[in-house]
Amino acid sequence: MGFSTDAIHAGQAPDLSTNAVIPPIHLTTTYYQEEIGKHKGYVYSRSANPTRDILQKNVAVLEKGKYALAFSSGLAAIHALSTVLKNGDHVIVSNDVYGGTYRLFQRFLTDYGIEVSFVDTTNLENILEVIKSNTKLIHIETPTNPLLAISDIQAISNICKSKNLLLSVDNTFMTPYFQNPLELGADIVVHSATKYLGGHSDLLGGILIVNSDELYERFKFVQNAIGAVLSPFDCWLLLRSIKTLALRMERHNQNASEVAKFLESQSVVKRVFYPGLKSHPQHELAKKQMRGFGGMVSFEVDDFNRVNSILKKLKIFTLAESLGGVESLVCHPATMTHASIPKEVREKNGLTDGLIRLSVGIEDIEDLISDLEQALK
Repeated sequence: MGFSTDAIHAGQAPDLSTNAVIPPIHLTTTYYQEEIGKHKGYVYSRSANPTRDILQKNVAVLEKGKYALAFSSGLAAIHALSTVLKNGDHVIVSNDVYGGTYRLFQRFLTDYGIEVSFVDTTNLENILEVIKSNTKLIHIETPTNPLLAISDIQAISNICKSKNLLLSVDNTFMTPYFQNPLELGADIVVHSATKYLGGHSDLLGGILIVNSDELYERFKFVQNAIGAVLSPFDCWLLLRSIKTLALRMERHNQNASEVAKFLESQSVVKRVFYPGLKSHPQHELAKKQMRGFGGMVSFEVDDFNRVNSILKKLKIFTLAESLGGVESLVCHPATMTHASIPKEVREKNGLTDGLIRLSVGIEDIEDLISDLEQALK
């Protein structure tokens, strides 16, 4: 089936009891058992819930995976992912990642005796140089947040297979509509469903997708044992949102491309970060492993004072955390989404105080360009 057909129908047969086209929300916490041990596969909603099962089947199909597991947030999903590691293990992580991801790996997992190396994963030599005998996992964002650097998933997968390592890919920015890491050799795909999958800035969620039976059983155990599961109502909201994912991503991509071209023509802008621009250092790789370039655009101006002036003037772009909603958002990563990363680390990675990140929405492009134009004057 095509992507939009699967997005609308996968896992979502009409309800047998009523013939309702849209599956109902199962808000129950517990389930009737005819006798001890005799039930229909559901006993308590932390362990399993029909609405969550439908969502998980749907996302697994879209990501070309065998299994999906839904969690209460993107970070809850990454925490579940991290349970493949134990005391004494080593993990390699992209150096330009979401601040919450950095915080979890650097300030939480290290307390449990896990060693973490942050490297520029766009350069394969950097990865090879830090692999050790105790390395167990490589975790990458591609494109990264907020500098939109692209790592070669297939090439890194080849390294992992030769060294018997796991590869996890955060696919939040691209969504399964534009990129399928499992088909490129990844073992685990991560999504903050809060972002483009949800798409309306009204839910929190995280998802892991795998093909391995062993990894599925591991993450299913963690999902139940830790209990950070996605609520039935948020599962239903997410299913509703995914039905329009293809349409939304096409518009996000179209608008972001125009915004990036506009910004590149402005003298006040020092540099634009967008994989769809020919000036992007991994533009050819992006065309090879992605089917679009997404809705995120970052750009750099002189300093924080200039940033502050621009952000105060914007009228349609809303200054706020998060991304991926139908409305356009703007943020200052250094003081907002990436504030948990020390300044010296941010600047070493190229994330300066002059960087602005745009989540380009699906409004009329003429209005978005006009808003940016008046703010940059």
